[in-house]
Amino acid sequence: MLYLYDGPLDVATILKEWYEQELTSNCGAYSSFVGTVRSEDNIEGLSFDIYEPILNSWFDAWQKKAAAKGAIIKMAHSRGDVMLHESSYIAAVFSPKRRVALEFIDEFVEDFKASAPIWKYDLRGGKRVYALDRSTAIKGSGLLK
Repeated sequence: MLYLYDGPLDVATILKEWYEQELTSNCGAYSSFVGTVRSEDNIEGLSFDIYEPILNSWFDAWQKKAAAKGAIIKMAHSRGDVMLHESSYIAAVFSPKRRVALEFIDEFVEDFKASAPIWKYDLRGGKRVYALDRSTAIKGSGLLK
C-alpha cells in the first residue's frame, strides 16, 4: 500500500493504522522507518514534488518482491511542504520472520532514496530552492542526445 499525503505525516496515527491492519496477517515481524526533516544549512523545512505514475510503478515492483518473500510493504510520503522536525516519509515491512523484515526495509529505503521520482526543495525565506546537491538522478533519466 502506497499512501500520499499533503503536508507532514502524522507518524503515530499512520503506524497505528498499519499495525492494526496487519494484526491478523500472521506476521511475526514489523519493521518501520520514519524519515524526519532535520535542521541543516539554515533551512526552514523541505518541500516535495512527486511524479505519481512512475512512483506507483516503482512501488508495485517492490510489492511483488515483498510478496515473493511472504512480506507486506507499506509506504507513506508527503507532497508539498514539511517543516523542521516533521515527518515526510514512512516505510514499513511486515513479514513472518524478522530477518526478512530487517533486510527488506534496509533495501527498500536505500532504493527509495536512489530511484523514487520525488523531487526535494529546501524552504528558505518562504521560497522553494531545488536541493540539487542532495539529489540523486533516477536510473535511466537524463537528456537524450
